[in-house]
Amino acid sequence: MAAFYNIKQPETEEEFKRYYHLRWQLLRAPWNQPEGSEIDSIENQCFHLMATDTNDTVLAVSRLQFNSDDEAQIRYMAVVESSGRKGIGRALIEAMEQQARLSTRKKMVLEAREPAVGFYEKLGYNLIEKSHLLYGQIQHFRMEKAL
Repeated sequence: MAAFYNIKQPETEEEFKRYYHLRWQLLRAPWNQPEGSEIDSIENQCFHLMATDTNDTVLAVSRLQFNSDDEAQIRYMAVVESSGRKGIGRALIEAMEQQARLSTRKKMVLEAREPAVGFYEKLGYNLIEKSHLLYGQIQHFRMEKAL
């Protein structure tokens, strides 16, 4: 069966607008954070991917940043709840890992929200330690994987 989604880099202003809006909607709005809080100062230095359906609706987003010559980090990973458990998250992570390998990074790190730890473990990530508590409510865990 053919995939019902497409993994791509946002390129146009409109695609980036929809990409950032989903990031805000899933990762910031539920905690009453203002629109714009989903964007940080290094966006233009990072690699962005999104999954869209056959109608070009954004279903998932993720960003790859390069922390050092050896290390890349996945950030702002989010999948629309109704699109969960359909392979989209896995496809985004695999594409991010491929991009990190192409840029000669040896290790991928991320800060997973507690409910997502099991998902990342299934993809080969190791739980390193409990990290920050976002907005005083959302526990994150540092995870990593050798590439």
